[in-house]
Amino acid sequence: MKVSARNVLKGVVKSITVGAVNSEVIIEIAPGKEISSIITKTSCENLGLKVGKEAYAIIKASSVIIGAD
Repeated sequence: MKVSARNVLKGVVKSITVGAVNSEVIIEIAPGKEISSIITKTSCENLGLKVGKEAYAIIKASSVIIGAD
């Protein structure tokens, strides 16, 4: 797999919540560290995502917003 994004985080699918159109996929990228993404239900099926399967969170953004109290 080759992608132009610089931020590629490898992990394991921890959970998938399937909705009518979209699926929420949670990937554990390190012990206790998770990242979630909302993707189409079709994309989830096409990728063959299942709990326990290795997957990549690929982040491509022109900005990252940070907030603090």
